[in-house]
Amino acid sequence: MSDLDNLEQVVEKNPQEKYLSDYRPSDYTVATIDLEFDLYDTQTSIKAVSQIQRVANKPVPLFLFGEDLTLVSILVNNQNHTDYELVEGGLVLNDLPDTFTLEINTKVDPAENKAFEGLYKSGDAFCTQCEAEGFRRITYYLDRPDILAKFSTKVIADKGLYPFLLSNGNQVDQGDLENGRHFVSWVDPFPKPAYLFALVAGDFDCLEDNYITKSGRDVKLALYVDKGNLDKTKHAMLSLKNSMQWDEQRFNLEYDLDIYMIVAVDFFNMGAMENKGLNIFNSKFVLANSQSATDQDYLGIEAVIGHEYFHNWTGNRITCRDWFQLSLKEGLTVFRDQEFSSDLGSRSVNRIANVMTMRDHQFAEDAGPMSHPIRPESVMEMNNFYTLTVYEKGSEVIRMLHTLLGEEKFQQGMQLYVERHDGQAVTCDDFVAAMQDASGIDLTLFKRWYSQSGTPQVFVTDHYDQASQTYQLTFKQKTAPTADQSKKLPLHIPIDIELLDSNGNAITLSEGKTNRVLSLTQKEQTFVFENVSAQPVPCLFRSFSAPVKYQYAYSDEQLLDIMSFASDEFSRWDAGQTLFSKYLVNNVKALQLGKPLSLPSIFIDGFKSVLVSENLDPALVSDMFTFTSETGARELFDVVDIEAIHEAREFMLQEIATQLNELFVDTYLRHQQLKAYEPNIEDIAKRKLKNLALAFIARVDKELANDYVLSQIASCNNMTDHLGALSAANSGLLACREEVMQAFDDKWFDNGLVMDKWFALQASMPSADVLEHIEALFEHRSFDFNNPNRLRSLVGVFAQNNAYHFHNINGAGYAFLTDQIIKLNSQNPQVASRLITPLIQFKRLDKKRIELIKSQLNRLLALPDLAVDLYEKVTKALAQ
Repeated sequence: MSDLDNLEQVVEKNPQEKYLSDYRPSDYTVATIDLEFDLYDTQTSIKAVSQIQRVANKPVPLFLFGEDLTLVSILVNNQNHTDYELVEGGLVLNDLPDTFTLEINTKVDPAENKAFEGLYKSGDAFCTQCEAEGFRRITYYLDRPDILAKFSTKVIADKGLYPFLLSNGNQVDQGDLENGRHFVSWVDPFPKPAYLFALVAGDFDCLEDNYITKSGRDVKLALYVDKGNLDKTKHAMLSLKNSMQWDEQRFNLEYDLDIYMIVAVDFFNMGAMENKGLNIFNSKFVLANSQSATDQDYLGIEAVIGHEYFHNWTGNRITCRDWFQLSLKEGLTVFRDQEFSSDLGSRSVNRIANVMTMRDHQFAEDAGPMSHPIRPESVMEMNNFYTLTVYEKGSEVIRMLHTLLGEEKFQQGMQLYVERHDGQAVTCDDFVAAMQDASGIDLTLFKRWYSQSGTPQVFVTDHYDQASQTYQLTFKQKTAPTADQSKKLPLHIPIDIELLDSNGNAITLSEGKTNRVLSLTQKEQTFVFENVSAQPVPCLFRSFSAPVKYQYAYSDEQLLDIMSFASDEFSRWDAGQTLFSKYLVNNVKALQLGKPLSLPSIFIDGFKSVLVSENLDPALVSDMFTFTSETGARELFDVVDIEAIHEAREFMLQEIATQLNELFVDTYLRHQQLKAYEPNIEDIAKRKLKNLALAFIARVDKELANDYVLSQIASCNNMTDHLGALSAANSGLLACREEVMQAFDDKWFDNGLVMDKWFALQASMPSADVLEHIEALFEHRSFDFNNPNRLRSLVGVFAQNNAYHFHNINGAGYAFLTDQIIKLNSQNPQVASRLITPLIQFKRLDKKRIELIKSQLNRLLALPDLAVDLYEKVTKALAQ
């Protein structure tokens, strides 16, 4: 759309959809922008001097985005410019020359900025967050991702309070000024969109290091954290260096600036931000030592630091033409960080974790009112499309490309993509074109994954002919209509398969390989395998080769064969999940028919063999016993029965715990570790299995579990085991629960990140009075409603992870969540919009719950100042 079209949309009173099809290049371009910040808590002055050129073929007004700014002055070519109009959402400049220097002076109030977009205070530090559209809260500007300019930044502040003044690029100057103030100047030599701008000013502890790139360049590394947290930075620095080395080795991509900086802040809406050369992180994904961080924290830090670093090329050097192309950078970079974690750790365990996220949450997003393709066609509020679909499903689409092309051709495609588009703002089509041109593989049909929403279903049948010794697999694909699209077309679905013979051995399929990738490109397709001597057991969608739901009428025996013999560990786990889901569905039906619940011995024996196996990775064993959540289980039913799913699932877990209790006790005792804590893969796996075993023991032998919990807390030397014991006490409602929870509170109440774990446990407590308990915690000494981490740990965990109690038929959970969203509406609508997800995915619930939820959504809709972030989701949910 043109700049005038932008103006028409922002001045509309009611939020309007913006469409990908309306994209038009800007009428103006910006070559350079020189920024000067004079930082004060409530009155920060910002001078922005830009070199601008008109590219439209006739004179047109220039519309600049701006929000919550105080305009001081406008100069064009050093002369006061008075031909302008302030409008809602921005500034219109008229009567401009073809090429000119524009100086705009504004003031902002960082201390009162509780939305945490633009320039704000995080504790005692100044901080920015500009993705997606936060730069317009700093100055009036062409705040769109296809405007790439070279930035220089001068930061001025009180030297005593803010000795570190940081921004993008390389430092070029610094000095002292009058009145105890000082300045530092930065220049970023690479053109970038405004969303990648960053500024931080504060007093920090700093861990410094360096990295020698493969071409011999010496890069300074600096990690800034709040005072007193330096002992929690070593793992983050190691993760950064590992990321830099991995990207050189696997993708042949080298870092390009003289310095790479990371700053950890406490008040942050997201996980982290890849601003060029100056990454700003939620402190949750930086700070770690054995006493305060769990194994999962260590792994999360490694993954997120990798993710933001990998953005340097897939997001920064090559960026998005428009925000509808968000998956261009996010889907690709998630794939890269998943591969990084898999190469450094356990590939199967990482893959399982990724798939659990897809099945438990992304599939629900696909089926809900905010369903959208990984490249959306329309949007009201861009922040609403920082979704699991864009990120996680987007990554799965990249992974399918990798599966179809293979590593060598995929890397050739990446190389061509970088050669063609370095320094440009491009589209998803440009990426796929590079992959197609480099590999010679036609990806025309595959591109439908970018424009079609929903989770495809694949129905599989087979036929074996003994006489001809041929085996046939027939696949039918179907994608149900979604909220945004009624008609669906066949997709290009890669299906990685393995066939097991009667002895559990993999049958050779082609070129000496025991697996083969089938390309399902039609609505229905049959594949024939010859020289198959007996009816095989098919392992389908190995390693989750496509983000689909599939149905094949496996017998219990076939699933147990896959659990025992499949060469792909993911397939072993998947077979166990399928077996669990099969009996969960059966037991839900039994409850609804008034029949007794049951679990056959073959089920128990199958999982017993997993638990006693000496060949399986302990982490994989633990994952085999981590079954679909109640939220994820809803995807198994057309009509969701909250009570029946909860009762059936609890019955099954209790049966497993009871019948395998002696083995769980033995497993727990065999995996005790007395050595010093190390976050290595082997030790992480053992701790993971030990704490899972403790949770199962807590279901059956509460007295023994109580003793184990107290003993483990008294003797453990790391947060993983401490939290594992607390978790068992919490989920089992053990006698020691109150004692150990209070002791933890007394020890850690002044450490927000650690207390987030405590709040999350409180929110997930399986007790009828959990909501009253949560409401009381709003007055807790460690809770801060303004901190997104605290909100997510208490409110978010309850609504998302404590499904049975959140969906209590009395509706109290719905009213509670709505109350919090109303409070956040004017303060931090971005966080509010993310917390609302459990309220809008109600389509398959019973009628009474649907009406209860709708009444709460109508409360929100009646607000006179409902934020666009929420308006979009509420209206689409009510339109279901």
